[in-house]
Amino acid sequence: MSDILIVDDERDIRELISDILKDEGYSTRLAGNSDDAMSEVTSEQPALMILDIWLKDSQMDGIDILKTVKRDYPDVPVVIISGHGNVEIAVAAIKQGAYDFIEKPFNIDQLLVVIRRAMETSRLRRENVELKRRDTGASEMIGDSAAFRTMISQLGKVTKSNGRVMLSGPSGSGKELAARYVHANSNRATAPFVSVSCAGMDPDRVEEMLFGRESPERGVESGLLEEANGGVIYFDEVADMPLGTQSKILRILVDQKFQRVGGNDKVQVDLRVLSSTSRNLEEEINQGHFRQELFHRLNVVPVDVPSLEDRREDIPMLARHFIEMFHETQGLPLREITDDAIALLQTMIWPGNIRQLKNLVERVLILGDGTGPIGATDLPSEDKTSSDDDNRLMMSGTLATLPLREAREAFEREYLLTQINRFGGNISRTANFVGMERSALHRKLKSLGVVTSNKSGARIAHVSDEDQETDH
Repeated sequence: MSDILIVDDERDIRELISDILKDEGYSTRLAGNSDDAMSEVTSEQPALMILDIWLKDSQMDGIDILKTVKRDYPDVPVVIISGHGNVEIAVAAIKQGAYDFIEKPFNIDQLLVVIRRAMETSRLRRENVELKRRDTGASEMIGDSAAFRTMISQLGKVTKSNGRVMLSGPSGSGKELAARYVHANSNRATAPFVSVSCAGMDPDRVEEMLFGRESPERGVESGLLEEANGGVIYFDEVADMPLGTQSKILRILVDQKFQRVGGNDKVQVDLRVLSSTSRNLEEEINQGHFRQELFHRLNVVPVDVPSLEDRREDIPMLARHFIEMFHETQGLPLREITDDAIALLQTMIWPGNIRQLKNLVERVLILGDGTGPIGATDLPSEDKTSSDDDNRLMMSGTLATLPLREAREAFEREYLLTQINRFGGNISRTANFVGMERSALHRKLKSLGVVTSNKSGARIAHVSDEDQETDH
C-alpha cells in the first residue's frame, strides 16, 4: 500500500501523470478502463487513486468506481480528474467520498499539492488506525494459582483456532484481559482488537455504531465491525445486548456480511468473535432476554475466568504487579509491601475482584505517606471500627450473641477457612502459618466440619454439606 493507481482512458494522460509522479519519488500503476482498475485495486490496495470521471469502453464510470472503492476500501483517498468538470460533478464526487476534484487540463503544481496532501492524510489515517489497533491494553496475564493455570491452559488451546469463545466470570475478574490474551497470542495478533460494551449500547444508535452508515452528505462512515475486519471483535457483557441487535449479530455470525445504515450493498468482513458474560445466559434465555440461537453460536468454546477469591494465592503477585505498573505509568512511588499487608489482602472479601484490588493499590499509592513499605495499617479495612485507640478489635454482632464455646468454634472455623483459601487449599502451608502440626490441623478441620474440594482447578475450603444441614 505504497503506490498510486492512475485510472484514465487516455494513455497519454495517464503516462504523463505517472512520469510526473515518478520524478517526485512515487511508484505508480496504470489502468485504462474500469475492469483493469478494479483488478488492480483488489490485487493490492493502493495508497491513493487518481481517477478520471469519464472512461470510454468501460462497464463503470468514475463515480461507480469511486463508490465501490470507498465502500470496500474506505481508507484509500481518491482524487477525481475530468475534462468535463462542472460544479455538479465535483459535488457528486465529494459526496461519494472523493478527497478532491481537479479539472483538465490540470496545473502540475496544483496536482502535486493535492496528491501530497491526500497521501499525508492517508498516512495519518493509517497511523491512527494502527495506533488504535495496537493500543489494546495489556495482554499479560499475571498469576500462578491452580485456578489461574487451569484458565491459561484453556485459553492456550483456543488461541490458534478461529473458534468463538465465551468467557464467563464475575465482574472485574479480568474477562477482557483474557480476550486480549487470546488475540495477542493468535494469528490475528497484528490485526485490530475492537471491544464493544454491550451494556453501553444505545438502542437508537446501535446499528450505526456496529454497521456504520452511508449518506449523501457525509459519505461512508465505518462501524466497529469494519474497524475489526481481519481481527477480533469482543462483545463485553453480551447479556446486555438489545434483543433487536441480537438477531442482526446472529445473521453476521452466519455469513459475515452486513449492510451499512442507509446503504444497499453488502459489506464482507473477516472476524473472530469473542464474548463475555457475568450472568447465567441460560437463565436469560429462559426469561426471554437472550436468543438461544445466538448463545449457541457464541458459546462454541466456554472458558471460566475465576474470581479473585478462587485465586487468593495470586494476590501478592498481582499487588506487586500493580505497584510497578502505577510507578511506570503514573510515576507513583515504587513501594514494597509487607507480609502482614499481604496477609490482610489475602483475607479480605473482593466483590469487585481484580479490578477492586487494582483500585485499592492505586488509592494506597496516591494517598500514602512516604515511600516506605506498605503495611497492614496502610490498607483500608472494615475491621478498623473501634473508636478507642487501644488496638481492640470490634466483635461482630452475631459472634457477640453466642456462648463462649460456640463463638470460639465459629471464629476458628472462619479463621481456618480464610487461611486455607488464602494458601490455595494447601494444608501444609496453612499449618505452618497458623502454628499447628499438620495432623493436629486435620483433626481440627474435621471437628469443625471444614473440607476442601476442587473448584476452577483449585482446592477450595468450605463447610461440609452435612454440617450445614445440621446447623439448620
